[in-house]
Amino acid sequence: MTQRYTVRFAASFFEDLDRQLSPDRGPNGEPSSVDFRSIELVEIIERFATGFGSLGEAVPGRPDYRILLKSGLLVRAIQVVGQLMPDGEVELLTLDLDRSMYW
Repeated sequence: MTQRYTVRFAASFFEDLDRQLSPDRGPNGEPSSVDFRSIELVEIIERFATGFGSLGEAVPGRPDYRILLKSGLLVRAIQVVGQLMPDGEVELLTLDLDRSMYW
C-alpha cells in the first residue's frame, strides 16, 4: 500500500502565488490566485500526498526535497518544491508558474 502524507504549506508558497497571480481575474480572462487555489491546487496536493517518493529530487542527494513539474489548466507550466519534514508531513515550499499562455 502506498504511503499517504499530510501536506501543508509554508508561508512562502502563498507569497509566491500572490506575487505571480492577482486576487482578481485579469481583463482578458487571466487566472486569479483564487482560480489557482480552486483548480490547480487540488491535484498538486494529491501528487505530493500520494507520490512524494516518485517525484524527482529537487536537490541532488537530498531525498527529502522533491519537485513537481506539470502542465497546468490555467497556466502553461507549474513547478512546486516540497520537503518531507521531520514530523512526517510534506511542506510545500515554493511555487513557480509559467504564465506565458495568458500574458
